Amino acid sequence: MIVPLRKCLVPEFILGDGATNLANRYIKFFNPKKVLVVTDRGLKKTKLVSNVEKQLKADNISYCIYDNISPNPRDYEVMEGADVYRKEDCNVILAIGGGSPTDAAKGIGIVSTNHHHIKSFEGVDKILAPMPPLVCIPTTAGTSADISQFAIILDTELKTKLAIISKTVVPDTSLIDAETTLTMDKELTAATGIDALVHAIEAYVSTASSVITDMNALEAIKLVKQYLPLTIKSPLNLEYRNKMMLASLLAGIAFSNASLGLVHAMAHALGGLKDAPHGMCNAILLDHVIDFNFESATNKYVDIGNAFGINLDSSNPASSKALLIEALQEFKHICGIQPGLKQIGLKKADFRELAQKAYNDSCIVTNPKDAEIADIEKILEYAW
Repeated sequence: MIVPLRKCLVPEFILGDGATNLANRYIKFFNPKKVLVVTDRGLKKTKLVSNVEKQLKADNISYCIYDNISPNPRDYEVMEGADVYRKEDCNVILAIGGGSPTDAAKGIGIVSTNHHHIKSFEGVDKILAPMPPLVCIPTTAGTSADISQFAIILDTELKTKLAIISKTVVPDTSLIDAETTLTMDKELTAATGIDALVHAIEAYVSTASSVITDMNALEAIKLVKQYLPLTIKSPLNLEYRNKMMLASLLAGIAFSNASLGLVHAMAHALGGLKDAPHGMCNAILLDHVIDFNFESATNKYVDIGNAFGINLDSSNPASSKALLIEALQEFKHICGIQPGLKQIGLKKADFRELAQKAYNDSCIVTNPKDAEIADIEKILEYAW
């Protein structure tokens, strides 16, 4: 048996109740001169951020806060944050938040040590100098930015999302505590939970998958299927929140090392063009991309269906595809996901531009089936 070469990189992470109380301990490992805390304005007002501030003050760790972060972090916000990092003479970054503050923190770190505009690092392995130490406290269960090799930044001029992929953007430490997700509303819980599901599915069918990423992806699919509807129904149930945080972690390990596919390539383009929520874009596109991909990864999608609780048979691909798509559509309905792209403001006149941008996204490289611009336009038509 020939085993293809695969690399696997996972940061140090601490998972469980009270993990956020260790922020000062892990920051001290990096001999901090001054810490840049990157978060958003909403989180800055919360008990979570104030508790972290108390930790830093108790250990006489100097810090400043940068919170000018949008839900889809902008290129100019990253550049502004890098200016703050330099002017305040920081040497460590602490990200508190979901994917947006974490990706922004990564961008700030990249710029602060490489001294170029964030847009120049789009693509794979374009970062030469390591970032400053980065500690993350995730507050959503789905993005996995706190453990991944990805940073996604909105190019405000071209209205597209830049996918920056490099082992240098993997955080040093992630402190994963499900209690931080208790304040998420049902819509955000659903969108980020579906994001974790898409991460797992795309990692599993990726052409760069491996036995390590596969086992994490399948377990994440099982967890999302069982616990996302329960979490939406009972958002204060910490047991359910813990299961979703675990699902996000496992899916993150999978996609960070196997990469993603056409769903994310299209979602990045769509999110950039319409400034739409990333998880919602993924959710709307998922079943339509599976319809396109299925014949190129039939056995893998059958495995996904079985992990999702459906008994599929690879000897009957047409029936298996229909059953899987039907189950995913029903699951999205249960989670309250809107069915079409027109609901988030996409117009048919946007299809060509969006398809071209998706075609040039780095995530498309590991999709199990080659997609041309015309193919992407057809998917958009079906998803509209």
